[in-house]
Amino acid sequence: MDRNTFTGLFLIMLILAGSVFFLKPSEEEIKKEQQLQDSIARVKSTEQKKKPIDSLSAAQQSVEASMVDSTVLAGPFGQTKVGAAETVTLENEYIKANISTKGARVTAVEVKGEKDYKGNPLLLFQGDKNRFGLVFSTAGVNINTNDLYFKPLTKGNITVNNTDSSSVTFRLNYADAKYIDYIYSIKGKSHQIGLTIVTKGMQDVVAPAETKLTLNWQAELPQKEKDLSDEQKRSTAYYKEYEGDVDKLNLAKDDSKELGKLSWFSFKQHYFSNVLLAKNGFDGGSLKVATVTNGDIVKSFTANMNLDFARQDVNTYPLSFYFGPNKFSILKDQGNDLEKQVDMGWGPMKWINRFITLPVFNLLEGFNWNYGLIILVLTVLLKLVLSPLTYKSYVSMAKMRVLKPEMDEIKAKVGEDNQTLLQQEYLKLYKQAGVNPMGGCIPMVLQMPFMIAFFFFFPNLFELRGQSFLWMKDLSTYDALFTFSKLPIVNINHISLMCILMTCATLLSTWYNNMVSGATGQMKYIGYFMPLIFFFVLNSYPAGLNYYYFLSTCMTFGIQFFIRQSINDEKIHAMIQANKKKPETAKKKSSFQKRMEEYMRQQQQAGQHKK
Repeated sequence: MDRNTFTGLFLIMLILAGSVFFLKPSEEEIKKEQQLQDSIARVKSTEQKKKPIDSLSAAQQSVEASMVDSTVLAGPFGQTKVGAAETVTLENEYIKANISTKGARVTAVEVKGEKDYKGNPLLLFQGDKNRFGLVFSTAGVNINTNDLYFKPLTKGNITVNNTDSSSVTFRLNYADAKYIDYIYSIKGKSHQIGLTIVTKGMQDVVAPAETKLTLNWQAELPQKEKDLSDEQKRSTAYYKEYEGDVDKLNLAKDDSKELGKLSWFSFKQHYFSNVLLAKNGFDGGSLKVATVTNGDIVKSFTANMNLDFARQDVNTYPLSFYFGPNKFSILKDQGNDLEKQVDMGWGPMKWINRFITLPVFNLLEGFNWNYGLIILVLTVLLKLVLSPLTYKSYVSMAKMRVLKPEMDEIKAKVGEDNQTLLQQEYLKLYKQAGVNPMGGCIPMVLQMPFMIAFFFFFPNLFELRGQSFLWMKDLSTYDALFTFSKLPIVNINHISLMCILMTCATLLSTWYNNMVSGATGQMKYIGYFMPLIFFFVLNSYPAGLNYYYFLSTCMTFGIQFFIRQSINDEKIHAMIQANKKKPETAKKKSSFQKRMEEYMRQQQQAGQHKK
């Protein structure tokens, strides 16, 4: 910047500053101007009160309030693409469902009388992440009714009781005599909500190439139980093949599957289910389930089911929802094998739980006892039924204990190098004494299915949910004595008091059995090692299950102690010696002895052949 330019700018700034200073109005002039503006404002206010609102201005405001981009309203179902979502409530003694006019979908379901792990009312699902609608194409445009606004034909919420029933219709208009109706119905004392979908005059609307409508249902189910990890392991999608059996997707990992004709499918959580049943079946479709790793969402579910679409004026699709607990008796009352969602185990354990454990449990439940007491009585009854097997097993163990000195003599005489000869001598001793070495194992093996059956029964028993006993606030989940940061190797963040008691009882029982049986070597220490492993396995399992195993172990210990006191080793020894003196033809061989003899002969022949 040269000197002349700088001088010119400086003079301009001086002129502007002087103008502002000398032309500034005085305080008296400012007051007069303020009084004038106040007078004008009062006059305008009086005039607005006296004359009506200008009609042109009101019309402009109305247009601006309802103005929507014309491109949004263009195309099929254009007028249903915008609107204000309203909620209609269907309610009875068991459930309360909110239905939105947007998509005419169920947006939230509350199961009455139940609470989540935080003590809040239990909601099966809620929010916009739940989607439900028909998917099809028309005029080259893909339509999903979930995003369109229906109109309820009747106003107001619906509440029914006892044997009452009621319904509400939501209509999605396309044109005159062309629409889709969602008719929801509800009955008193029911966990079901009926849904009948009716298409009217849509045969020329749906694309000619489409012979099916796709029913899309997506939901993210929130956490309801204290142990999110355990709830995720027990939640997945179930389905029933039309006139077939019930099956499920993978529990342990994300899974999806293309399916044939179905009677129903279910978004099943640990203790609650959302089921959609089709009276005429779904004509194939797909199911998908995925674990959500963030937040308090258990898993996300997606179903795309096909509904046959006939080229006729009216198509009707009778459906129904089940929203409720996975309680065996309630699911069984719904029909259609819904109770098979309750995992009763596999093989013999399934039949034991289904036809023995559950009926006895229901019988005891009828006395209105505390569930801790019911488990106690159930355990006592089971131990009484199995006590003959326990007695036989213990007597066999006593015989083997009495024979041990003679077996040690044979071992010292023959040596350990020739195992075939050693086993032959042992077998000869068993035969002379009339002892079956497997006699103690077989009764225990026969008891194992009953022990394992409860491993499936208690973790899936809805009746234990929220039930307290002693210090255990909820028998359906673990009882944490104290919690800590998750340990990476064993993957636990708490210690269960009942699991500690169960482990201690098992270790005590193992010590007593080793002392009685005279176990030595590796078998002696394996007995101590296994309870410690099961501690880490069962630490996160329901307190009700650990309580049962604790009771079972204590009762087994008591029965064994009683039998031990009633068995006289000297009498058993005398009986064995007397049996040795019997002629060989008078001795009855057990199937085990016969198999062992045959095995020994084969070993001898194999040895001679090698020589």
